[in-house]
Amino acid sequence: MPVPVDLVLPCYNPPADWAANLIGSMTALQGYLPEVEFTVHVVNDGSAHPPTPSDLDLLAAQLPRFHYSSYAQNHGKGYALRHGIAAARNPICLFTDIDFPYEAQGVADVVRALLTDQCDVAVGARTESYYEQVPAVRTVISRSLRFCTRHLLRLPVTDTQCGVKGFNQAGKALFLQTQVDRYLFDLEFLYWAARVPGLRVRPVPVQLRPSIVFSRMPLGLLLREGYNLLRIVRRPPPVLPVSPVSQPRE
Repeated sequence: MPVPVDLVLPCYNPPADWAANLIGSMTALQGYLPEVEFTVHVVNDGSAHPPTPSDLDLLAAQLPRFHYSSYAQNHGKGYALRHGIAAARNPICLFTDIDFPYEAQGVADVVRALLTDQCDVAVGARTESYYEQVPAVRTVISRSLRFCTRHLLRLPVTDTQCGVKGFNQAGKALFLQTQVDRYLFDLEFLYWAARVPGLRVRPVPVQLRPSIVFSRMPLGLLLREGYNLLRIVRRPPPVLPVSPVSQPRE
């Protein structure tokens, strides 16, 4: 019997040939997980240049289980993911970026950690080679956040911003309670995941694909996310509607 898994992809002004790249990435991922039946959800987060009808027709023709949703106003990646994940119905849910920036084997390892019940939340963890491929500004931001998560927030996972994560129903229930819409939604999720009794969080090494192009991070965004960091640590703990210990184990 195939194992159903949801994959949610937030989409904002997608790059050229993104649909063909997504099909190729799904083919590679399926090669590592032939037993998995993926349902792909693409969420258009108010793009100024949204996916074209031909892109959507191609995806619908090539991906057996493809869903597309869209809304007019841009809200941010965290908002788009909550929108898509709320619509996901399978026991395991995964998300990554629309350009599929990580090697398929690492993404498959994230899914496998959940399918084999190693954890409730599987978190992609970038290796040191990641910093050889990204701009200097991103390196400084990433290393600063890692220092913060390790020494100030004391999280079990230091790489909170890697763009691939997955969870079971207990992890999903917590993710849907996050409130940050933009850059630090991952940090908010993992900050609370570390504080839910019994919720198992596991890092899974992943590798960046060659030739990935990173967008510029505006100063205004960084200042807003500094405010969001204060909101995260001052917010009262959320109540998890699904208990980790009540999750059925395969």
